[in-house]
Amino acid sequence: LALCQKLSDNYDTIVEEYHALLKDHDNRFQSVTSINYDSGWRTLVLFYNGHRIPDFPSHLTLNLCPVTTQLLETVPLAGRIAGFNRQQPKTGIPLHSDGNNMWLTCQMGIDVPDDDDKASIRVGPETRRWKEGECLLYDTTYEHETFNDHAEQERVVLHVDQQSRVPPRCDRPGQQ
Repeated sequence: LALCQKLSDNYDTIVEEYHALLKDHDNRFQSVTSINYDSGWRTLVLFYNGHRIPDFPSHLTLNLCPVTTQLLETVPLAGRIAGFNRQQPKTGIPLHSDGNNMWLTCQMGIDVPDDDDKASIRVGPETRRWKEGECLLYDTTYEHETFNDHAEQERVVLHVDQQSRVPPRCDRPGQQ
């Protein structure tokens, strides 16, 4: 996928921009859905519904994340989010399905716990682990859950919901 290649090619710069945002905007991380409230997952949303966040000063996004912003503006963003997700140590998002085939989710590892087996996502029957600078692409209509079993390190990914070009799934009752 072209987006994954672009993100991976710019990994070092994206990490630098993420750390620049943390300096003054650490308090802007928030839970974006009710499932996240108690799961240790927080997001610094840069784009919502395909547009920059109106109350997040665009000069900060452009000044602190110019490359990340430029890359995100080149893809057809879907009706959810694009931003940085942090998952606290010893937390996880419970098993759920988003029930919507309008987007595919791409997540690139930004800061991933040192132990390879500590930060993972299960989508359907498959479990994958984030790696720094590499993207995972998945369909959120499948049941999925995340884990960060590290005792001290948080897990950070750049999360991008992009419009799906994949035909709808037809394996559930009532769908055609």
